[in-house]
Amino acid sequence: MPTPSMEDYIEQIYLLIKTKGYARVSSIAEILGVQPSSVTKMVQKLDQEGYLIYEKYRGIILTPFGQKTGKHLLYRHELLESLFHIIGVEEDNIYEEVEGIEHHLSPKTLDRIIDLVQFFQEDEQRIRDLQEIQRKNNSEQ
Repeated sequence: MPTPSMEDYIEQIYLLIKTKGYARVSSIAEILGVQPSSVTKMVQKLDQEGYLIYEKYRGIILTPFGQKTGKHLLYRHELLESLFHIIGVEEDNIYEEVEGIEHHLSPKTLDRIIDLVQFFQEDEQRIRDLQEIQRKNNSEQ
């Protein structure tokens, strides 16, 4: 199992490759707010663990295992963002909140979150009803 830090790197590498077609150490460092030397160390570790192939000055390629892992991690992140939008978490806080909990969810809990998000997305009125309850509660406070 990858550590939370490894997950962050895999997710960002997957996202960069998905959106730009490539991932570079400098881009990863900028996104994660770390030094390029830290990225290089982690990328070498991820290479050893079989998530990617890294050749200095040539770039980063995800292995099939790394692609599957990255896809899952991005899905988990987006799912939690969707949930937080539905339940009314302030937009400015969503990314930080997701980052704070995404690495600590069991597969069973993630399945329940999938069910909950699907329940709300199946009928937009459910989201509006929840938002109305939240407005009422906020006005009473």
